[in-house]
Amino acid sequence: MMVFKKKTKVFCIGFNKTGTTSVKKALEDLQYKMGEQSRGEWMLDNWSKRNFSDLDSYCKTADAFQDAPFSFPFTYAYLDQKFNGSKFILTERDSAEQWYESLLSFHSKLWGDNEGVPTKKNLEEVKYIYTGFPYKFMKFVYNTPDDDLYNKQILMDAYSNHSYSVKEYFKYRENDLLVLNLGEKDSYKKLCAFIGKEPLYDDFPWENKTENVYDLIGRKK
Repeated sequence: MMVFKKKTKVFCIGFNKTGTTSVKKALEDLQYKMGEQSRGEWMLDNWSKRNFSDLDSYCKTADAFQDAPFSFPFTYAYLDQKFNGSKFILTERDSAEQWYESLLSFHSKLWGDNEGVPTKKNLEEVKYIYTGFPYKFMKFVYNTPDDDLYNKQILMDAYSNHSYSVKEYFKYRENDLLVLNLGEKDSYKKLCAFIGKEPLYDDFPWENKTENVYDLIGRKK
């Protein structure tokens, strides 16, 4: 009888705007089946209540996952307990400020009036997943105030706290967590070594940075 070995689950748990789309592309090229993103986005409301029950069936549909709700705080701990032996990838930027500026610029282009900083009204009117999804995302994940949804310090703290919490959780398990900055040399080869795959390229197969890098929210409707 021939026995087929299942792929180890891979979860990319870094915030958006840290290169998650390029990691997705790299994993797909390495023959990983990626989870359907829209299904994960619908889990935002349940995640806000720390209800992870809908993740179980979803995680059986593919080999690897990224973005919502996997990039949200707390999710990784549930996944680690539920799917023993999984691999986790924490993508990062050079600094919290660099991440913030990237997020702010992208959201402004998508939803801000004349590419200004989006307001509560702007986000509540976006029709993606359901009307107002981006507003709920900002409130649930980053907890920024309505009159200052893109508060720099709050957002940078959210980014830093998530990275710190992940690293502390996996502190003594270096084989289970890869901290990855795609801007660093040999980052693609580090990814391949972490998941036990032969590299196909010398560097990451970068996706178009203006069109595809932000899967979580989508485009202005």
